[in-house]
Amino acid sequence: MLILGISAFYHDSAACLVKDGKIIAAAQEERFTRKKHDYRFPINACNYCLEEAGVSISDVNFVAFYDKPFLKFERILETYLTFAPFGIKSFIKAMPLWIKQKLWMKELIKEELGYKGNVLFPEHHESHAASAFYASPFEDAAIITLDGVGEWTTTSFGIGEKNNITILADIKFPHSLGLLYSAFTYYTGFKVNSGEYKVMGLAPYGEPKYVDLILNELMDLKDDGSYKLNMKYFNFAAGLTMTNKNFDKLFGGPPRKPESKLTQKEMDLARSVQDVTEEVMLRTARHVKKTTGKKYLCLAGGVALNCVANGKILRENLFEDIWIQPAAGDAGGALGAALFVWYKYLGNPRKVDNKTDFQMGSYLGPDYSANGSIKHFLESNNITFTYLSDSEIPEKIADLINEENVIGWFQGRMEFGPRALGARTIIGDARSSKMQSIMNLKIKFRESFRPFAPSVIEEKISDYFEIDRPSPYMLLVADVKKERQKQMTGDQEKYFGIEKLNVVRSDIPAVTHIDYSARIQSVSKETNPLYHQMITKFDEKYGCGVIVNTSFNVRGEPIVNKPEEAFRCFMRTDMDYLIMGNYLLYKKDQTPLQADIDWRKEFELD
Repeated sequence: MLILGISAFYHDSAACLVKDGKIIAAAQEERFTRKKHDYRFPINACNYCLEEAGVSISDVNFVAFYDKPFLKFERILETYLTFAPFGIKSFIKAMPLWIKQKLWMKELIKEELGYKGNVLFPEHHESHAASAFYASPFEDAAIITLDGVGEWTTTSFGIGEKNNITILADIKFPHSLGLLYSAFTYYTGFKVNSGEYKVMGLAPYGEPKYVDLILNELMDLKDDGSYKLNMKYFNFAAGLTMTNKNFDKLFGGPPRKPESKLTQKEMDLARSVQDVTEEVMLRTARHVKKTTGKKYLCLAGGVALNCVANGKILRENLFEDIWIQPAAGDAGGALGAALFVWYKYLGNPRKVDNKTDFQMGSYLGPDYSANGSIKHFLESNNITFTYLSDSEIPEKIADLINEENVIGWFQGRMEFGPRALGARTIIGDARSSKMQSIMNLKIKFRESFRPFAPSVIEEKISDYFEIDRPSPYMLLVADVKKERQKQMTGDQEKYFGIEKLNVVRSDIPAVTHIDYSARIQSVSKETNPLYHQMITKFDEKYGCGVIVNTSFNVRGEPIVNKPEEAFRCFMRTDMDYLIMGNYLLYKKDQTPLQADIDWRKEFELD
């Protein structure tokens, strides 16, 4: 039984193939088209999934689309009617695409794929819930989904039991925690649907000055986590922007212009909306625990990528354990839709052990090492390399990290979801006080305030961080161990905002954020043996079981997929080495790319 799941036409289009209940392949369309957050029909991702399984579209029994287009159209129409005549520009812009394309989704899917079989449409938040529960290790769990908006629902909770999911309650558009966060993303000068994690990273530099203003003016928050937004301040329901002039007046001026200098105000706004988000999620989690009585919790939806809030829910000890879908945003809806059909629609049984999830480390994308394509690319382009055997790689890379080199790591199957998890990753020495600055400005060409994540061998996670369990998907934040922290001096305590950036806070400063926290990825020898071996060797030789891990891309580009993309990124940045499969490339041995200088000017930052 083959089920192809699809998400498309909002952002982060993706495809997933499930065979007899097992996830065979999953990937976002952006990785193939090189267009970040590509929303178009994921034809390349679909083709990859079919190729990975060695099947054709005629072999597929069901195609599952991640939401119900007619319900979404109903919401859009009703919203425009409610706000008429305001929003007529937005209405005129949206309607042609709906009339020509989105209302005919079944026909569109069949035409794009050349498919003649059954097409099914779970609801958006059912797809999110399915992606969280069915991929989790739990037989029985509570489920919370939070995002911008699906058809009508923006927040929901329910339960998963064996092979069944039941949604118990929801909050409907325009009241949305995700859209509140996106409104502040917009107002602080970042891009909606892609810059929210920047707001989360900026938050520790600020003070929660605007929390009371948000809760008194923008949001009516109840004890059970339910809420309503005051739409007087927002423009997203029918306009072309997130906020309006009332919002500007409330917060003392217009939105920050993108790429302009960040001020303390933006840092305080980021901290305030982050604190509010954490409070909403905590209240919701408490209510869900009280209502369902479940031991375990599953999370999905774009807001579930807020790893700081996830860490707080974990530390509340409401649930024995929580599991968050690694592709929690819309991309994961493709996976959820396919699993929904297998378990709920077809009624197939589900066997779990409460320990091992079904996501396989989220290494569900293409692998270029087995078929000789890396070697072919290098040789056909006369690229200089050194061949390393599998047994030589861990020690050689560990030695290079110890020498403070920055290394591109391209191994195995590409990750599914927004995080690099040791397959398409840039790595460095977590002990280096200058590594964060080097990576941000010379490798990623991005804002200097952005933190980097640690990859830590799973067995030693509690030696470095205040956490008592694995965090394989970089979706939990915890503090660096107290004994590893370096307290600030009296003068340093007086630093404000971005001044805090260059203070060394621990013995692993490159992965310690300014509030002593870290967004942790624990590395398992079961799901990523080579990466685990390399960090283990680094620990054995140099006494540190942690390295810096950031995604293999530069600002504005998706994570690399193919060898040629990895090589181009390597050559256009100040990375020192690139290891692709068994082939090690040293920058100084390479002939510079001709367009290198022009390309880099695009990404220069202050």
